[in-house]
Amino acid sequence: MILFSIVAALLVLIVLVTLRAPPFLAFVIAALFAALLLGVPLARIPGAIEKGIGDTIGPVVITIVLGAFLGKLIADSGAAQRIADTLIGLCGPSRLPIAMAATGFLVGIPLFYNVGFVLMVPLIFSIVRRAGLPAVHVGIPLLAGLSIAHGFLPPHPSPTAVVAQLNADLGVTLIYGLMVGIPTLAIAGPLFAMTLKGIATTASPLFDAATAARERALPGAFASFACALLPVVLIAGATALHYAPLAPATAAAIGFIGNPTIVLLLSIAVGMVALGRSAGLSRAEIMDGFGVAIRDIAPILLIIAGAGALKQVLVESGADKTLAAQLAQLPLPPLALGWLLACVIRIAVGSATVAGLSAGGLIQPVIVATGADANLMVLAIGAGSLMCSHVNDSGFWMFKEYFGLSLRDTFRSWSMMETLVGVFGLVFVLSLDAVLRAV
Repeated sequence: MILFSIVAALLVLIVLVTLRAPPFLAFVIAALFAALLLGVPLARIPGAIEKGIGDTIGPVVITIVLGAFLGKLIADSGAAQRIADTLIGLCGPSRLPIAMAATGFLVGIPLFYNVGFVLMVPLIFSIVRRAGLPAVHVGIPLLAGLSIAHGFLPPHPSPTAVVAQLNADLGVTLIYGLMVGIPTLAIAGPLFAMTLKGIATTASPLFDAATAARERALPGAFASFACALLPVVLIAGATALHYAPLAPATAAAIGFIGNPTIVLLLSIAVGMVALGRSAGLSRAEIMDGFGVAIRDIAPILLIIAGAGALKQVLVESGADKTLAAQLAQLPLPPLALGWLLACVIRIAVGSATVAGLSAGGLIQPVIVATGADANLMVLAIGAGSLMCSHVNDSGFWMFKEYFGLSLRDTFRSWSMMETLVGVFGLVFVLSLDAVLRAV
């Protein structure tokens, strides 16, 4: 009965999202439906939904919003463009797919996916015109880098929220995410792109205007790379130093500086000086950009909040422990199970964020029961949430329309790239898990 109730609630969620209901509303209705099926007392249902929303959104809202601010600053200042130009210049035409993959990954760390996609597509077609190469061959490595950063690395919304759901360590998850993401990118990006040279595209004329529209001076290469990578360096450095034999006062200071909130505040402050000044952005323009970033990130925050409502209903009813016991008996490693849950929800719903958060809520008690590594579980879920992008995913249609592709070629290129990210992401997560267990 418990498994039936959970499946029924997920079906309600899927149907509502498919019917274009706002995901937050869909999650709340699904949570209410699950609570009724699972026998939660009526008087406790509203409180459980409110508690789930508050407990889920509270630990992550600052990180996600500040991350959006930093990403917007890097986009508006032209730092992302400078990073791309520098990497392409260093690698040269013969290694262009490698340069594009590195660009997508580095730019994808601070930029949220949709922003990075819209920002980088004009760059792709500008390079295509100069180099005379097929657009999909050039573009897929860059978009693979964006996708991997979106699914695996904090401070992106889904991995950040799942870190909080599973009580994982954000710094360790970030380090593991880099270890898993880079080899995954090599396969799903440059290597896979070698098979796509025969796909023809039709670029939209709007890219000519978009490429020529920037008249503002670009910031320097050092400042651009430094500001984009500063959060990664500070968080990863603080995590590594956590294991060093330091004096208590020094350890406390490093822990404070390495806190994601402090890291992002410092990064924004450095970026406002280093990028804003060199790009000629006024304080008012920077603050207006932050306002736009808040509007862009609000729907994602609501999705995260709604997912917390459904998770809390499972906790209130005791279904989480029962489900954990049942799932733990399946002949699958816990990490593969988390990946599979995210994959199934992703295929049904289309949203990587919804898939990741839903799977995180379902798999959390399994981690307690099996002792699986919570940090690796975040990555396994992230890999599963990127699998099999198809017609119910907005990214699928963005890629198809921006590149002027047929459905067949979109499946062959975009959907296959996302599937390779999901499959090899899991392979490298399981490999890393085996190495960590052997050490």
